[in-house]
Amino acid sequence: MTAASRTYWLTQPCRIRREDNSVRIERPDQTPVRVPITDIRDLIAFDHVDINTSAISLLSRHGVMVHILDHYGNYAGAIAPAEDTSSAHVLRRQVTLASTDDKRLDIGRALIAATAANVRWALDTDLLDAPLARLTEQLPTCQTSEQLMGAEGNFRRTAWAVLDTILPPWLRLEGRSRRPPANAGNAFVSYANSITYARVLTALRCTPLHPALGFLHADTDRRRNTLALDLAEPFKPLFAERLLKRAAAQKTLRPSDFETDVGNASLSRDGRKKVSELIRAELATTVHHRGLRRKASYEEVIHLEALKLVRLCLEDAAYKPFRPWW
Repeated sequence: MTAASRTYWLTQPCRIRREDNSVRIERPDQTPVRVPITDIRDLIAFDHVDINTSAISLLSRHGVMVHILDHYGNYAGAIAPAEDTSSAHVLRRQVTLASTDDKRLDIGRALIAATAANVRWALDTDLLDAPLARLTEQLPTCQTSEQLMGAEGNFRRTAWAVLDTILPPWLRLEGRSRRPPANAGNAFVSYANSITYARVLTALRCTPLHPALGFLHADTDRRRNTLALDLAEPFKPLFAERLLKRAAAQKTLRPSDFETDVGNASLSRDGRKKVSELIRAELATTVHHRGLRRKASYEEVIHLEALKLVRLCLEDAAYKPFRPWW
């Protein structure tokens, strides 16, 4: 995987085949796109994908992941390459941190505090000042992951209710619902959160960290890559609540971008394209990074966040989760 490689967003049904050292993506209109394997960082599939073992072998050999989202925007899984960046030293230290209650809870508290502050920043309203202050007071008293997640859940429910006051009626969340999302607003949030999770998982695959050894979600979600869930938390408000608020203000989204039925909703094909373009543009946005002393894209900031955890494991450097500084 080269520094110049990039993510390809597959918003239509397609076939993926190998052609020498390139990947051939065949779209419904029969116009194939040939991409050199060295140009691909990862693939995100929003729709049906037909892929054969020859293509999987090529992708795996070059460390390329294929992320798969289901019809409702939930993260369904991934075709992942074999581990090739593992480090026994980092893994042992990661296991030690994850199994030490005090260390794990300290990291969990930091993640939730940063995530709540990022929600407040994303919605940009003083209506969340008091709930944020209450959460800040509660976190030191939480002694388990479940208590931490419960305190965060109370804050998030308040934040979603505040978000609803600035959304048009057809786009309001009316409470968070998943698997499947109950309405258009929840469908948008599910897609955005799944894409954020996919970006974080790709970033982790470029480090010696094991994505299944998390801190905050380690005791509450045993089936997924809990470190990716942890690391995605501070970034979700930027790509879910913030973009939903912006799309509503700019009237970017329309009811026709969603397919709704009784009790469930999903993005339409045009809606998936629109949301992928919104998030892709946001990921490419650059900000001046104070540590690097240069501009960095959100995509790079996510990778740098993963490297913070590597430093935690190797150097015992204090982990301070991402918060916007601009």
